[in-house]
Amino acid sequence: MNHLISLAGFFVFAAIAWLCSANRRKVDWRTVGWGIGLQFLIGLLVFKLPGSRQAFLWLNDGVLALLDAAKAGSDFLLGPLSTGKTQEGASLGFILAFQALPIAIFFSAFAAALYHFGILQFIVRLFAKLFHRTMGISGAESLAGAANIFVGVESALVVRPYVERMTRSELLTVLTTGMATVASTTLGLYVIMLGESFPQIAGHLMSASIISIPAAVVMAKLLLPETETPETAGSIPKEETVPHARNLMSAIIEASMDGMRLAAGIAALLVAGLGMVALLDKLIGWPSRLLGLSEPLSIVKILGWVFYPLAALLGIARADIAEAGRLLGERVLLTEVFSYQELSVMIANGQITDPRTVVILTYALCGFTHVASIAIFVGGTAALAPSRRDDLAALGFRALLAATLATLMTGCIAGIFSDGNGVLLNLAR
Repeated sequence: MNHLISLAGFFVFAAIAWLCSANRRKVDWRTVGWGIGLQFLIGLLVFKLPGSRQAFLWLNDGVLALLDAAKAGSDFLLGPLSTGKTQEGASLGFILAFQALPIAIFFSAFAAALYHFGILQFIVRLFAKLFHRTMGISGAESLAGAANIFVGVESALVVRPYVERMTRSELLTVLTTGMATVASTTLGLYVIMLGESFPQIAGHLMSASIISIPAAVVMAKLLLPETETPETAGSIPKEETVPHARNLMSAIIEASMDGMRLAAGIAALLVAGLGMVALLDKLIGWPSRLLGLSEPLSIVKILGWVFYPLAALLGIARADIAEAGRLLGERVLLTEVFSYQELSVMIANGQITDPRTVVILTYALCGFTHVASIAIFVGGTAALAPSRRDDLAALGFRALLAATLATLMTGCIAGIFSDGNGVLLNLAR
C-alpha cells in the first residue's frame, strides 16, 4: 500500500507544479515525460537490478574509503577532538564542527584534483548528452544540470558565456537544478552524520543527486514552460574553461581554501539560522502561553504541520509521518545539514525504526532547498550576468518551490522502488 501512496504522491507533486504553472498550455510534455522516465529508470537501476545494485555498493564503499582518507588530516590537526572521544555525549554541534566540516575541505581538494586531470569534465559531458538527447532541453541547461551532480552554485560557471542571453525558463532550470541537488563537497558531511546509523547512505546520496536532476527539470518546465528559442537549443556548448591552477599542487591548495570558506559558510548559516529560529520561537511562544496552551507554539512545529500532508504523500510508515514532516519543515529554515543531523538522532533514539522511511527521507532531504539558498544561488548566478539580476531575483522563490517539489518527487522514487530489505540500520535498543 505504501508503495502505491509513493506512486500517487509522485504525480501529485507534479500536478502541484502544473497548477502553479505560469503557462499551462505551453508545457512541453516530451520534456516532462522523458524527465519522469529517467527518474524511474535510475530508480530501477539503483533498487532492483542485481548488477547495478553491486555497482551501487562499490560506489558506497568508494565514498567511505575517501572519508577514511579525509579523516587522516583532521585527526592529525585536531587529535581527539576529531573523534569526539574527549566528551561523553558530545553535542551534534561538537561533532559537526570537529568531524564533519573538515571533510568539506578534503572533498573540495579531491574534486579539484579530478578537475585538473579532466575526469570531472568527461563525466559531466556524458550526463549532459544524456539529458539533452532525452529531455530535449537546451545544451546550456543540460551542461549546468550535469555539473550540479558534483558542484553547487559553481555549476553556472560552465555556461558562463550564455547566462546573459538565457531565456527565463532556462534561468529557472539552472537555479532549480542547483537547489535540488547537493555538491560533492558537502556529501561527506551527511555521510559523517548518518554513516554510523545508516552505513549505506553514501551511495544513496549520490543516486539521489542524480535522480534530482531530471526531477528538477520536470518541475522547472512545469512551473515556467519554455516559450522562446534558447541559443543552445540544438547542441551542447563547449564547456567554459574555469580558471584553475597550472599544476596539481596549486589546484589542491586553492580548492582547500575554497573548502575552508564553504565550511565556515555552513557554520555561519547554522549559527544565524538557529539563532533566528530561537528568536521566532520566543515571539510565537509568548502569546501561546497567554492563551494557556499546554505546549508553546514554535516555528518548527508550525512548519511540521504544513509539511505533514506532503510527508504523508511520500508513502512512509504512518507512525513516522509527523517526524518526517518536522524534518522537511526544518530544512526550509535550517538547511538540510541540520535536518540530516536530526534524522541521525531519531534513528539513534529509536524514534524512526523503519528502514524504508530512512531511505525515503535520505532522498527527500537531499537538496539545498532552504531560504538561504535563494540568496546563494541567485547572488552567485547574478554575479556572472549582472544584467539578469532582476530576472534571477524574480525567479528565486519559484526556484525554491520547484526544487522542494523535485526533492519530494525524488523521495517518492525511493518509496516506489525501496522495500527496506537489505538496508542496515544501527537502531537504538
